[in-house]
Amino acid sequence: MYFQLGWQHIINWDAYDHILFVIALSAIYLLCDWRKVLILVTAFTIGHSITLALSVLHIIRIPGPIIEFLIPVTICITALSNILRKDEEPQKLQLNYFYALFFGLIHGLGFSNYLKSLLGSQANIVKPLLGFNLGLEFGQIIIVMCILLLSTIIVKIGQLKRRDWNMFLSSATFGMAFLMVIQGVRALFF
Repeated sequence: MYFQLGWQHIINWDAYDHILFVIALSAIYLLCDWRKVLILVTAFTIGHSITLALSVLHIIRIPGPIIEFLIPVTICITALSNILRKDEEPQKLQLNYFYALFFGLIHGLGFSNYLKSLLGSQANIVKPLLGFNLGLEFGQIIIVMCILLLSTIIVKIGQLKRRDWNMFLSSATFGMAFLMVIQGVRALFF
């Protein structure tokens, strides 16, 4: 049940902030890079699994408005990093791996309220937490594969330069996330 909730939560448009982050992480890759992207998505899942567990166990508590502000900031930073990159093709070790793990910690806090409401006062959270996280990973892989397939079609078949596609996709993602940052600032201060 929790596995299904995890992947359905990610694929649902209500989780568009998470979808945008996955797009920002994947924007520089093509289908032939799927192994690198799988590592990225797994690093992200590890990061958000840690804070999701810590938050559900009430070990850490950060107010929702702060998290709702920080999530789009992570998207903006990742997209901007893509825009500013000089290489057309991603190198083996890069900043995106750090972003995936570290920013996953922040995104996990965003999921925690949703998962806490599902768990209620359940005593054993290990199986539900594991199922939910595996579902999230599965949903992320579906999104990533769609992005990689689209990117490959546009770059290889559509003959668009890889750098131009990255600029377009990362700029669009940055723009949407920046609007979310502005909304987050309003929620925090006004």
